[in-house]
Amino acid sequence: MASAIEARLSALNITLPDAPAPAANYVPFVRTGNQIFVSGQVSSGPDGFIKGKLGADMSVEEGAAAARRCGLALIAQARAAVGDLDKIKRVVKLVGFVNSTVDFTDQPKVVNGCSDLMVEVFGEAGRHARSAVSAASLPFGVAVEIEAIFEVE
Repeated sequence: MASAIEARLSALNITLPDAPAPAANYVPFVRTGNQIFVSGQVSSGPDGFIKGKLGADMSVEEGAAAARRCGLALIAQARAAVGDLDKIKRVVKLVGFVNSTVDFTDQPKVVNGCSDLMVEVFGEAGRHARSAVSAASLPFGVAVEIEAIFEVE
């Protein structure tokens, strides 16, 4: 029988990507006790990295869509860590980095793309603490990178 979260993903017409492999000398997640710390997931889609700089060549809406893609990768990593997404008890915290100009101030609106996804998928358990900060640049020129902490059974 499919898990409740997998059924919700299906009902929302959301297909998770494969959990991305690390791009350097680190692991994609660490489980310690009842928490999973997921390494930063960069914005990428079916056609590769989603690149850009908010406030220069990307709109807030495009940035939020890129953040949503980070969220899909975070959930995929969580599934790789625990096997069954129903074992996720809570999204504890997201830390979002937005590749943006020095005068761009809508980082929270961009990272909402990921935050909104977590609530769509996990309901009240998807509500989380969060940071949304600017970065002068991000790996590979991506628009957004987000890391997460999940509480698990």
